[in-house]
Amino acid sequence: MSKSKSIISIISLCAGLFALSSAPIQAAELKVGFVNVSKVLDQAPQAQSASRRIEKEFAPRDRDLVAQQKEMRAMEDRLVKNGAVMSATERERQSAEIRKLRREIRTSQGEFREDLNLARSREMTKLQRRVVEVIKDLAKAEKYDLIIGEGVIYAGDQVNITNKILAKLKADK
Repeated sequence: MSKSKSIISIISLCAGLFALSSAPIQAAELKVGFVNVSKVLDQAPQAQSASRRIEKEFAPRDRDLVAQQKEMRAMEDRLVKNGAVMSATERERQSAEIRKLRREIRTSQGEFREDLNLARSREMTKLQRRVVEVIKDLAKAEKYDLIIGEGVIYAGDQVNITNKILAKLKADK
């Protein structure tokens, strides 16, 4: 029995030494940063200029849609106001014109929304790429080991570099 106890002791000693030798070596202090990407995307001057560009690009189409809607309402008002004195064929012709215009407006509105969403998506993708580049550049320049983005529940002011990212984006403007 004493032989088996000594074997167990030797095995335990070996296991302990193995555990100690495989323990992680204390790493140097890590430099960690946090970026509130949503805030950056909302407040970046590039986002604001992209919104202005898109608004300028789509404003004429929006005005045309509003004008078509006003025209349709005016036609509907005329039909209601003068419908009693119109012939049945004239009333039907005007109703058909209103229905046709309503369909055209719906189609135009759908195309407008689709084109607008596509343009916004394109601009957002470009901005997201630029934000990632700026974050990487800052991380390398300031020797960060880790930059954390979305999904963080709390980040103290010491690690929050969101304002630095915004400042770099403003300088890029």
